[in-house]
Amino acid sequence: MSTRDLAALDKQVLWHPFTQQQGWSEEEPLIVQRAAGCTLYDTDDNAYIDGISSLWCTVHGHAHPAIDAAVRDQLGRVAHSTMLGLTHAPAIELAARLVDISPPGLSRVFFSDNGSTAAEVALKMAFQYWRHRGETRRTGFICLRDGYHGDTIGSVSVGGIDLFHACFGPLLFNSWQAEPGDIEHMAALLAEHDAEVAAVILEPLVQGAAGILTHPDGYLRAVRELCDQHGVLLICDEVATGFGRTGTMFACEREDVVPDLMCVAKGLTGGYLPLAATLASERIYEAFLGEHEELKTFFHGHTYTGNPLACAAALATLDIFDTERTLDALQPKIALLAELLDEHVAPLPAVGEVRRRGFMVGIELTGFELAERMGHQVTLAARRRGAIVRPLGDVVVLMAPLSITADELRRLVTITADAIAEVAVPALA
Repeated sequence: MSTRDLAALDKQVLWHPFTQQQGWSEEEPLIVQRAAGCTLYDTDDNAYIDGISSLWCTVHGHAHPAIDAAVRDQLGRVAHSTMLGLTHAPAIELAARLVDISPPGLSRVFFSDNGSTAAEVALKMAFQYWRHRGETRRTGFICLRDGYHGDTIGSVSVGGIDLFHACFGPLLFNSWQAEPGDIEHMAALLAEHDAEVAAVILEPLVQGAAGILTHPDGYLRAVRELCDQHGVLLICDEVATGFGRTGTMFACEREDVVPDLMCVAKGLTGGYLPLAATLASERIYEAFLGEHEELKTFFHGHTYTGNPLACAAALATLDIFDTERTLDALQPKIALLAELLDEHVAPLPAVGEVRRRGFMVGIELTGFELAERMGHQVTLAARRRGAIVRPLGDVVVLMAPLSITADELRRLVTITADAIAEVAVPALA
């Protein structure tokens, strides 16, 4: 089928996520045909740097031979088997690996399908934990303003981005929103609702979907200490920040914090297949143990929980972190990224702020009306130059694969700066 026919068919039958379809129908779509390393190729064989890791998940790049081989090998064994009443080696081995690399004290792994479901699992575990403990008043959650934990009803209930969540208000349960980075406000909420809070849930260090909002140093550690003081569980959503994005395997490590529940997804399989996990402490796990008639079972599950193909991809992804010393190799690239942003992006008149933590970057454009869609205009200009970036409103996000080379990184930042200079700077004049 030709590119033109594919584009027409897309507009006829598809409904894209987080996309205003009226605007989509007025533009020509970029149709990805193949990928290798940090490069995507369209149906006309034009090449583009994947500046957002295909939505923050392709940590080692596309078509990595080790992950390809692992998936092919698993295909020769079994593609899928339920974990309801059965088990299989890839899930067992992956759970053990996740426990081994996670903050000490997280000892149990519950698999699901994506970041939203990982958060949903954590919320339900926290809620049911307190019921089993007999503290039935602990039914509420504290989250952060501008927080994002996914798009299922529970995860939206603890989300704080009105643009995404406000219209679903009648469907949601109530939560209390703390000001990001304001430990005094968190302390006040915990004091006010002391006996009602089941857990605090947050994205550690960086609020990704809010536009790469970074927390002050020490905030995560202080929240952990407050949770301990009030006997409240801490849920850390590492879906976006995990697997090297902040410079360490998990963001929690940067402040030596061990959450009671931790959510992971995105980079878990290197961007190959949908898989997520919620890790829990032994204390939480033990609260669900009992005789059958006590009904302490965690009544939650998914058809594709622990899918063998996805687990094989995840095991290979974790192996690559070791064999290619990914995190060690990342450190000079983090320093280079900071230098490039300071040199090429921060001085531009249309740039109000550049926020960065590790390899997570948000470039905030200022001075534009919503209808101008300036973030989107920058995206299109970058695409014409050979790079894929994606905005969150008027925040241009860069989230390159960890495997990106120094030369590719220079090109990505230069293209982004040139795109901003082309469409945003003149618009301010």
